[in-house]
Amino acid sequence: MTKDVIALTDRMPDPSSVLAGLLSGGPDKLVGTQGDGAVVQLCDPEGRPLVSVETPMLIEVAGEAERLLGATAPPVPYWWTEARATTGVQEAERLAGTFAARLASLLGGSAWPPELARSLTVVESDGASAASAVPTPAAAQPAVDVLTDKVAVVIQDRPVVAMTAWLSDAFRAAADADLGLQIVSPVGTTLSLAVRNALPGHPSRWVVQDERDGYYDGRSGAVLRWQNGMFAPVDAVLASDGSGDDPRTAVAAAFKETADTGERQLALTFRTIHPADERLVLGGAVEAVWRELTGEPPAGWGTAEPAGVPWSPRRLTDVAYERSPRPTWAVVVGSPDRPGLATVRISRTKAGVEEEVTLAFGYGTDEAPPTDALPRVAEVLATRHNLQSLLVQLRKARRDLAVPPRFEGPGVPVAFVLGAEEVRRIPGDRARRTPLSVPPVQLGPKARPALYYPLPGDPSDLSGWRDFERLVSHLKGV
Repeated sequence: MTKDVIALTDRMPDPSSVLAGLLSGGPDKLVGTQGDGAVVQLCDPEGRPLVSVETPMLIEVAGEAERLLGATAPPVPYWWTEARATTGVQEAERLAGTFAARLASLLGGSAWPPELARSLTVVESDGASAASAVPTPAAAQPAVDVLTDKVAVVIQDRPVVAMTAWLSDAFRAAADADLGLQIVSPVGTTLSLAVRNALPGHPSRWVVQDERDGYYDGRSGAVLRWQNGMFAPVDAVLASDGSGDDPRTAVAAAFKETADTGERQLALTFRTIHPADERLVLGGAVEAVWRELTGEPPAGWGTAEPAGVPWSPRRLTDVAYERSPRPTWAVVVGSPDRPGLATVRISRTKAGVEEEVTLAFGYGTDEAPPTDALPRVAEVLATRHNLQSLLVQLRKARRDLAVPPRFEGPGVPVAFVLGAEEVRRIPGDRARRTPLSVPPVQLGPKARPALYYPLPGDPSDLSGWRDFERLVSHLKGV
């Protein structure tokens, strides 16, 4: 059963309505706060947390409830309030459902998941069940379900594991404590691209619970077991002829169940470096790519998912300025009819203000990715947005951009671009004379051009990576 419930309401949950929702669990529960009041907690009589409620978010971007929950939300704008029950406490799960249902009843709207968010006035409990609540470890965030000396484990039973404020806090807490983060979900769950891009390597994992193999890694397929305080791959499997150990890791059967649906993703990864100037407005590069490839700007953005704020480079800049010199992470989304998602990391460095962007658009079987527009996209970035480098890939992957716990082939490079300043730093004609069969295309002014390197870009042929590696080695002078 899910540990998260969400109220989607027409009106803002004010303190009195949140308190009424929490106290619908019964008069023997206590209310406390955490994180300077950003999280409200419902506790048992001994002060142990049962339900934690995040600050409500105003959602002004259409399609986010459908994308992340598969739910129909009220018309925008509406309010998104998340509550998380303490793991393993059945009473806590019922209390969270009661809270969400009461909030929806008071303020109009709906609750997710509907089967849990029942309209109960009071949840009956006895002393034994109240005393069974699991205390939250002092070092853990509300989203962390298990904490060891190696990893923080987060259990997520929702259609899409998104980079929510809860999960973002868990990422930061794990990193600050030098721990891995392991996300556990059922086999039917997918990851948001924002989470996949942020999840670091070992010992961090996406752990998928599976009937046949128990647990497996949703990114690699490796069969996992809980051992030595974390999920890790099982020992080497026996060779097929029984002669000894096979050095390969066992791969879950569910991970290998794939089929090419004809859907594609066009992925762009680029970096821009701007001079630090008080007049600088960030986000222009992301918007330029969006307009060139879709004909419209992004729909919204936020510092977590759901992305609830209408797209505004000015507001993004203000947030980054307020957080500086700390970096700012943001997610950018498109309209529901043209799936698009980007993550942006803004940081202040010695070189200036850097934007690192990973962006993807999804296309169905009857939609051709606009690869013909890529030279124009690269030129706009190079001449107007201080491009350092750009890599474009084409992937056999889902149109909706969700990441399934099954094998998806790697993308193949379609193009690589060096900004004008990077070209200038490469000595001689090395940047222009490459081992590739097709010469680069000059972008921008002849006196200071950027260079666009076309690559094969066939998602059925991985040989394009060999060409890309040869190109990069050549440019580095290796």
